[in-house]
This record gives sequence, structure tokens and C-alpha cells, in this order.
Amino acid sequence: MKNITTTLVIFLMTLGFTSSAQEITYPEKYGNILNLGAGIGYYGYVGQALPVGIINYEFDVFKNFTLAPFIGAYQYQRSYYWGDKDTPYRYYYHKTVVVPVGVKGSYYFDELFKANSKWDFYAAGSLGFAFRNSVWESGYYGDRVIAKTASPLYLDAHIGAEYHMTKKTGLFLDLSSGVSTFGLAVHF
Repeated sequence: MKNITTTLVIFLMTLGFTSSAQEITYPEKYGNILNLGAGIGYYGYVGQALPVGIINYEFDVFKNFTLAPFIGAYQYQRSYYWGDKDTPYRYYYHKTVVVPVGVKGSYYFDELFKANSKWDFYAAGSLGFAFRNSVWESGYYGDRVIAKTASPLYLDAHIGAEYHMTKKTGLFLDLSSGVSTFGLAVHF
């Protein structure tokens, strides 16, 4: 997975550094962008349902930096074996829906990389809370604690790129330590 990610990032950066006939004026404004995306999760979430409703809206804060309130939703399912003397080792499962809410801070490297006007490159961090709701299969009376160390704090690190198809729309790829997304950016 790391090799694919590294290759993709290098490919996107190479495309962004190609010369452009249009002169770029720095600092470019990055705010007033609505990002809508879907993606896949890492670690124990691989193979689970795609996240839906990954939404954020970026506000320009200062040169090359934006803040974006966000909300997302994804679910995963786990299976357990549990038993007692009457029903040894029965198979049970639970489904958990997670809704992260918070703010994402992004720093854009276009000026540093001298990227052409069709591309934006950024690094970001997200901070917020993850609200979880689990539903267990009926008849399961074992341990219902999902993770004894689970915290409601939501932290995520990102690197990403956006390709501007038009002045008002773009496609973005956001690789992160939690849920990576691909989606549409609408510029206002």
C-alpha cells in the first residue's frame, strides 16, 4: 500500500510541476471551496463499506492556509466468537457507525513547488470528535466494549492534491492516516 501511495503522490506532483502558458500570481486564494468525497479506510476498516458524506468547506485564514469544518460518516463490522456452557463458541457480530466532526487545517505548497495553475498540493491535519454507535446481534451477551482504549478524540493527518478541471470545479485526492477520499471540489 505504501508503494502505491508513494508512486501516486510522485506522479501527481510531477504533473503539477509541468510548465504552464498561464502565469501564476502568488499568493493564490484557496478558501470558499466545498469538498464532497467518498473513500476507503485503512487498517481494520479495509473491505468495509465506503464512507459517505465526507463533506468540508474551506475558509481562507491567511496566506496558503485554510480551515475547513468537516463531517463524515462510515461504518464497519466486526465478528466475535462467544460462548457459555449451553451455547459454546457461537459466532456474533456488531456494526458500528462512526461520525467524525471537527476542523481540518490545510497548508498549500503551490508557491513553494511552483506548481502550475491547474494543481494544488497540500498537507493537513484534522482535529475533532468521533461519535460512535454500535448495534449488536441479538442474543450476544459477551463483552460489548468495542475498544477499551477508544477515545472520542479524532485526529488525522493528510496529504493531498486537487486538479482544477474548470475555474469552478476540481477533482481532489486526499490521502490520510484514517480515511482517504476522492471527490469533487466546488469553488465559489
